[in-house]
Amino acid sequence: MPPLAGAAVAAVAACSAASGQGPTAAAPSVSQSLPAIAYAAAADSTTTLVVPAGEGGGALSAPHTLTVSAGWTATVWARVPDARMEAWTPEGDLLVSQPARGSVVELRPDTAGTATVTTLLSGLSNPQGLAFATVGGATVLYVAESNQIDRYPWGPRGIGGARTVLAAALPDPDPAGDDVHRMKDVTVAADGTVYFNVGSSSNANPDDRTMMPQRAVIMAVRPDGTDLRVVERGIRNGEGLAVAPDGTVWTAVNERDNIPYPAHGPHTSFSDAFGQVIRAYVNEHPPDEVVPVTAGRDLGWPYCDPDQDGNHPAGSLANVPLVPNAVTNPGGGALDCAALKPVEVGVPAHSAPLGMTFLAGSKLPAPWTSGAAVAAHGSWDRQPPRSPAVLWLDWDSAKRTLLPGVTLTGGFQNADGSFWGRPVDAVPGPDGALYVSDDAAGAIYRLAPPH
Repeated sequence: MPPLAGAAVAAVAACSAASGQGPTAAAPSVSQSLPAIAYAAAADSTTTLVVPAGEGGGALSAPHTLTVSAGWTATVWARVPDARMEAWTPEGDLLVSQPARGSVVELRPDTAGTATVTTLLSGLSNPQGLAFATVGGATVLYVAESNQIDRYPWGPRGIGGARTVLAAALPDPDPAGDDVHRMKDVTVAADGTVYFNVGSSSNANPDDRTMMPQRAVIMAVRPDGTDLRVVERGIRNGEGLAVAPDGTVWTAVNERDNIPYPAHGPHTSFSDAFGQVIRAYVNEHPPDEVVPVTAGRDLGWPYCDPDQDGNHPAGSLANVPLVPNAVTNPGGGALDCAALKPVEVGVPAHSAPLGMTFLAGSKLPAPWTSGAAVAAHGSWDRQPPRSPAVLWLDWDSAKRTLLPGVTLTGGFQNADGSFWGRPVDAVPGPDGALYVSDDAAGAIYRLAPPH
């Protein structure tokens, strides 16, 4: 195991006035005073982010220091505006999606230690997820657009033929949505089944569970385009998808924002805090989630929230139970949260986990290959902000589960708390380094462990 520092604990006292009273109902049994929690740190050192000639400008005009594990180095490998998800080609080049530009670019390592960037695909609808697989003995590239899942034949010189649409007419914009999650990720299991997410149209509207086609789900389809189906539901936005060493598929989930206070009674300036948006509570609730994708499983959103009950220690991020939301599910009448399986791994609230990659089989050194990397994009609504980071979650092979994460790389915040960078994905390269995409700075970083 890497060296770990204790989780930071800080008192948060701020609160905000509220919107929307909920119905009068018995409060769920939850932890009302979850302490402010932060990632424990595998990063026990710092390093200056090296910016080679020609790779500076914008957010990288000023020098930056990243927190890393001892001996690691960090270099700007390429500048890619709006860089999101990544995938290595069989030839050893890196593909990076640019949803905001409708493009996928190919990064080819050059002799200067950086990369040459060329456009591979353009004119797409918010392409994000990328995955290579073998179908019928041939290599193919899957691309997740916001409205469909595409497959391209891959040859020695790149894309070798026409696009096949594997799943069409997927839920995309929703004029009635208040928090539309359009972008999709994609991964492929060992049997060729293609998994992808369909995010919610809202922050916490139960209508997403009943609309057709459903939103807030993980879906799957066979490689021939048949048997399109919902696998797991009640998932607000499961943008991170990856295959674990045991062959199971996992997803990293962005939970809801501005959760109303779940209990009746006085709190700060409120005579009855029920249904109020109280900043100190929102800051730590609900945790984001990392869970396996299991057929028929319901994660409960927006009726059930991950939270501590009387049988779990406040602040625990392992096996977090689901409790009724006091506004959408008073008394548990809409959905029995106690009957739902606890969340295997919680991530501190508003971390916004995005890309996830299991590192087994990569050239990274031990202990990193025993776990998964998850890029935490950081918060937009927390006060103070939850800092962006690349997390490492160890894999318990005996129990076939991930364990709560630690910080592999951080330092993407300015002194005033604003973000100069926001990691989106982290994938191991053929050279034994970790390549991190950043859509805020528009960059790909090469994080190299000590030799």
